[in-house]
Amino acid sequence: MHKIKGKLVLKDGSVFEGDLYGKRNAVGEVVFTTGMSGYQETMTDPSFCDQIVVLTYPLVGNYGCNSMFNQSGKCWYQGLVLSELCDEPSNWRSEESLPAFLERNDIPVLTGVDTRAITRIIRQHGTLAGVIVPADMPQEEVEKLLATPEEHGQVAKVSTPEIYTMGEGKYHVAVLDLGIKRHILTSLVHFGCRLTVFPAFTPAEKILAFNPDGIFLSNGPGDPKDLGFVVENVKKMMGKKPIFGICMGHQVMALANGADTFKLPFGHRGINHPVKDFLAKKVVISSQNHGYAVVEDSLKDINVEITNISLNDGTIEGLRYLDHPTFTVQYHPEASPGPSGHEYLFERFIKMMEECRDAEKN
Repeated sequence: MHKIKGKLVLKDGSVFEGDLYGKRNAVGEVVFTTGMSGYQETMTDPSFCDQIVVLTYPLVGNYGCNSMFNQSGKCWYQGLVLSELCDEPSNWRSEESLPAFLERNDIPVLTGVDTRAITRIIRQHGTLAGVIVPADMPQEEVEKLLATPEEHGQVAKVSTPEIYTMGEGKYHVAVLDLGIKRHILTSLVHFGCRLTVFPAFTPAEKILAFNPDGIFLSNGPGDPKDLGFVVENVKKMMGKKPIFGICMGHQVMALANGADTFKLPFGHRGINHPVKDFLAKKVVISSQNHGYAVVEDSLKDINVEITNISLNDGTIEGLRYLDHPTFTVQYHPEASPGPSGHEYLFERFIKMMEECRDAEKN
């Protein structure tokens, strides 16, 4: 990769100079994620679409890249910011270096900066817009880039363009792809599901016409309030089939039931977030990547039970709806990257489908 001097400029005026690799400028919301490993899974997670991502772990790329870790077909970042980029990986499974992976995906990366200092600014002031540009770019041009309107419509970019199927199993699950990660699909298949995956904006009537045993609402990028059409479709599917939603699916389901969502100051992004599960009566460590959460006060007039909360900030991490067979969690239970131990959520979904199938027979 060709290297020049570059800089990250935040909306508050903060400037961080370093070495810049890449052929284009990056403009977007600057967020940080705290994972100590799993950088390739993170880079191919569609939930990061259009963002400039700061990895807080100091050395990134030391075990290289392998296609088996990809969670989608490409990297969705606008740009990447690192303390140190390893260009000579050492791992028997490495197929290419991280610099080669980033160059192939056309992702500009700024290295040699203090990612801890950037993270502290975001934690103190909230998520900020930013740009990654050559160090000699005039301030007037930087200001023009910083004034770029905020991107919307990311779900349309990352969702599958057409219906497809995968797996063979006892239970037929309709998956609404809002930006799903590959390992979530393989996890559902592992637990005995045959999947039909639908584009995000597929009408509810078309999904229900396939007569699935259950419906899965996936993770995805952006603001859930941008997805009015999806929210209306989810309303039409509620109560018709058991539903399990995660991350964006959790937020969309809340909106469909009349609740509200809000933007978190700096989001939850990492693979070490503690969550208390009241139903399972345990604390789990979770993989998270989201910038919005459900407003607790907005649940007062809804027949719903809070099942999970974040032990970091007390926000809602899980809901069970009592008027229809539905439950949702705010995190990624397949944990790619991240810790295992969330298999019981998939098993809970299987049990719901089994009970509903038995009830229909009787």
